[in-house]
Amino acid sequence: MGQEVSVSYQAVKSRVYRLIDSLVEGSKSEREVQESMRRWWKLVHPTDRPMAQKYLLEVLQKSNATLEAITGEVVQFKEFSSQREHLAHKLVDISESRASHSSSVVA
Repeated sequence: MGQEVSVSYQAVKSRVYRLIDSLVEGSKSEREVQESMRRWWKLVHPTDRPMAQKYLLEVLQKSNATLEAITGEVVQFKEFSSQREHLAHKLVDISESRASHSSSVVA
């Protein structure tokens, strides 16, 4: 393996947050973010993968909890009353997607 990546908690968190930012900003598509994660995972040394998996799942769970908290509060705003059902469905979709992807990404 020519290049290896750091698997510290901070490095994993930074990687995930950069990818989230790139998706929010529109500089990457969901497919590009997924491909970036696949490339990153291939660079993690096999002996480091259990720790990388632990950190990745922690970061994803905390990120998802943050999104749920934000969405849960936003749907309470009067201005979002017409969007409540849409946001609630989107949040469920995100949660289900994360659950299925988190197990397949680290497999």
